[in-house]
Amino acid sequence: MSFASRMTAATAQDEAYRAILQDIRCGRHQPGERLIPETIARELAMSRMPVREALQRLANEGLVVIRPNRGCVVAGLTVEEIFELFEIRSVLEGLAVRLAMPRFDAAALAELDDHLARMRRAGEAGGADWLGRHQAFHAYICSLSGRPKLIAQIAALHIAVEPYMRVWLHHVSQPAHATERQDEVVEAIRTGDAEHAETVMREHVMRTAPRLAAFLRGRGEAAGMQAPLPADARL
Repeated sequence: MSFASRMTAATAQDEAYRAILQDIRCGRHQPGERLIPETIARELAMSRMPVREALQRLANEGLVVIRPNRGCVVAGLTVEEIFELFEIRSVLEGLAVRLAMPRFDAAALAELDDHLARMRRAGEAGGADWLGRHQAFHAYICSLSGRPKLIAQIAALHIAVEPYMRVWLHHVSQPAHATERQDEVVEAIRTGDAEHAETVMREHVMRTAPRLAAFLRGRGEAAGMQAPLPADARL
């Protein structure tokens, strides 16, 4: 294969990966749903090969499961697994903010304030875009840690629970008030105390876990319970 052909194939695979990932994140492809490469390829107007390669990449990240002779399905999480992911995320994001503390100068703090403002506006507008703004806020803090592998692991944890978070926010939580919790993180960072900021971040992340778990248990919507996400929750 020529260099140009390899580049084209890589570009097609990346396009397929991004498209499928976005559909999983927003709930278009739900936990337990079978993903058919031929169908996805037709939708994306490309051959099956880059789609299959994208699905393998998603499988490596734990977002889909490829079953021998049975095809590929969207991975699902039980309530217990979701809680565990929050536990892991709290430790990793606590580490990330501790590592990031030396980089929080006036410009970085101003950027954090901008993220908070965007989150507030999203919440006041009805919340449809609040989760994306929330993830961007956390991603910015993590980016200052300067640890690419740590950043990638944290991003993967956010993606894994995103469909369940969207359902919860749609039905129960109020994003307009949730931004206040991010204020606590920013104030901890402003103190300049890395240990304190790490503790606040860990507590901040874990505060969501029991409420989300209780909601999912009540509705039976964790994938391990074999119940699909409701159509009206696909924000």
